[in-house]
Amino acid sequence: MRAVNFYVLVKRHKIESKTIGGLEITDNLDSDNRYLKADVVSVGDKVKDVIKEGEVVYYDRHSGHVIDYNGESYQVITAGDIVLVE
Repeated sequence: MRAVNFYVLVKRHKIESKTIGGLEITDNLDSDNRYLKADVVSVGDKVKDVIKEGEVVYYDRHSGHVIDYNGESYQVITAGDIVLVE
């Protein structure tokens, strides 16, 4: 699976959870942040010079849509939704 045109395929970083006394507690600090962190899986042919596969990016949480492929969940966004490249 690969992205085309101005689209970027990313895999979102998971929010780590903590275990306290056998209970799993999710840290909701990320819910206040407008931007999400993700790894770039594939970039479209019109984006190749700007963003590269394997880079870590931050993108607007309200952008794109989710695609489930081979049991994994990916986010498809446009290059314009990316605000930072690490």
